[in-house]
Amino acid sequence: MSRFRSAWLFSLITLGTLVFAGIPILSAAYLNSDWQLLRYTLLQEFFNMPLIIYLIIGAAIFSLLIVILVNWFFRRYEQRQLSQVNSIIQGNYVELQAKTKAPMEYGWQDSLIDKRFQQLNEKVVSLQQELQVYSNQPLRFEGETREQILVGERHRLARELHDSVSQQLFAAMMMLSALSESAQQNDIADNYQQIITKIENVINQAQSEMRALLLHLRPTNLEGRSLKEGIIQLLKELQTKIKIKITWDMDDVKLQSGVEDNLFRIVQELLSNTLRHANADQMQVYLKQVNQTVVLRVVDNGVGFDMAQQEKAGSYGLTNIQERTESVGGTVKTISFKNQGTSVEIRVPIVSEEEHD
Repeated sequence: MSRFRSAWLFSLITLGTLVFAGIPILSAAYLNSDWQLLRYTLLQEFFNMPLIIYLIIGAAIFSLLIVILVNWFFRRYEQRQLSQVNSIIQGNYVELQAKTKAPMEYGWQDSLIDKRFQQLNEKVVSLQQELQVYSNQPLRFEGETREQILVGERHRLARELHDSVSQQLFAAMMMLSALSESAQQNDIADNYQQIITKIENVINQAQSEMRALLLHLRPTNLEGRSLKEGIIQLLKELQTKIKIKITWDMDDVKLQSGVEDNLFRIVQELLSNTLRHANADQMQVYLKQVNQTVVLRVVDNGVGFDMAQQEKAGSYGLTNIQERTESVGGTVKTISFKNQGTSVEIRVPIVSEEEHD
């Protein structure tokens, strides 16, 4: 409630209280036709203070308490409505259902706004269900699904990159290592040795980029494994190829296969982005179920980035992750600071057929 309305309510209640308190005195003066009695009563002193002052102070205190109570009620009501809106934005549909059903459970009359929130929640849940069902239905083109075409093309590119560029980089690294040993044995000048070291660093970086790209081109489905099993296998394989410390903490969550495949692909993209851009040596991966929401979080201690500049320039990797998450009705929250690492949190609500029905 605004200050103006609070002041107006305070004045109105104070005036009404004074009138109500003065009714007995006015009635007595009117019945006895003695208006001097009214004046005498109001000015009669108690503890060196006229009665009218006590009435004014009492009315003001009473009005103040009423205004505080009304403000508290309206503030609580606004916070409740804001909480319901935030629940919809964050995808906490089950929590919203509990909030909108609370008035009925406690015997209060359900308000029109609560009913509208409940209807909005049911509509969002319905759309969420349609999104997850749609993500489970493959689109076909000339007898093949879109995903099959993409997977086949990724396999082809991965084979070509591994058989050509990756092998050539490895061969170049071996030759440089041999050249470096020969230079050390023959006391080649330090400036040539520095050039060789720089070339080695460039090739090492190129090999890391290639490993990240090959990871990006891996199969996108879980191939019969659970989401937890697929991610853990991916992380263990990554540890054998990249010098990075990876820790994880995962629940065995159950989702529709299309949603799990999308989350698995998101993990691949996040790992690929970290390897290519973060320059991190530590990474944590979390997969948890919190009530009716699956939470996926990937955190690294890399170079980070300026989020304001990143939002202006755009990022293909983060944009792709955002689109994949939204395709299953989820939300993405990215936090990053320069030289302090990056945290990406994915939240996907669990909406089953039974809940939808």
